[in-house]
Amino acid sequence: MNQKKILLFVVCLVGLLALQIKYILPLMYDVAGSDLFLVESKDNASPLPVNNEMTTFAFAHCNTLIKKELGEDKAVSFAAQPTNIWTLGNYEYIVNADVEITPKEAPSALHHYVCRIQYSKGDDVSEAGNIEEWDLQGVSGLD
Repeated sequence: MNQKKILLFVVCLVGLLALQIKYILPLMYDVAGSDLFLVESKDNASPLPVNNEMTTFAFAHCNTLIKKELGEDKAVSFAAQPTNIWTLGNYEYIVNADVEITPKEAPSALHHYVCRIQYSKGDDVSEAGNIEEWDLQGVSGLD
C-alpha cells in the first residue's frame, strides 16, 4: 500500500510540475511582458543625480514633511542644497540631504537622511508647488 501512495505522490508531483512549466509559466511571462504594468510619463528614470524644477520641489516638500514628522519639540536646520536627488521615473524621487536636529535640552546632531517622495498629478506639473499633491513614501536616517 505504501508503494502505491508514493508512486501516486510522485506522479501527481510530476504532473503539477509539467502543468506549471507548460501553461502557468508562459502565461506569467506574457503578463509580465505586456503593457499591464507600464506607466507612461514624460519623467524618465535616471541612474545619475538630477537637478530640475521638480527635484527642487521634491527637496523642499521632503524637508517640510520631515519637519512636520519630527514635531514641535525638536529644532531642525536643513542644508541649503540636497546632496543628491535621483528620479525613479513617473515623478518619483529619492532625495539625499543633511539635516541638523536639536532636541530640547540635548546637543544637536547632524543626520544624513534619504527621503522617497512622489508627485501624484502625473504629467500635470502645474500643482507641483502644492504640498498636498505629494506623497511621502518613506524616510530613513533620522534616528
